[in-house]
Amino acid sequence: MSKFFVLIAFEPNAWNDASAEQRAAWHQDHVDFHRALGDRILSGEALADASTARTVRLQDGEPRVTAGPFAETTEMIGGYYLLEAVSQQQVLGWCEMLPSCYSLEVRPVVEVEV
Repeated sequence: MSKFFVLIAFEPNAWNDASAEQRAAWHQDHVDFHRALGDRILSGEALADASTARTVRLQDGEPRVTAGPFAETTEMIGGYYLLEAVSQQQVLGWCEMLPSCYSLEVRPVVEVEV
């Protein structure tokens, strides 16, 4: 088994512009995803709005903190899942269960020894 990181991104106004019924359906997609995958979900969280983000960069050896996400984009990062699966292809199949309003980036996790 290997670990895979699923980054969830979506248009910033998608949630706000959606009807209550659509939001409920998206929430149910996540509930169904959790029920189907069970303990293969190692971790997963929703994230606060991008306006709450802070970016830290080292400049001339000094940390500089700026407001907002690290890169300008038309989509915002809304959450993640850390999954355990036999293959990336398996994870891609599971991702079909999540709301279609998302852009999902799936990456294998690299195990680093410390």
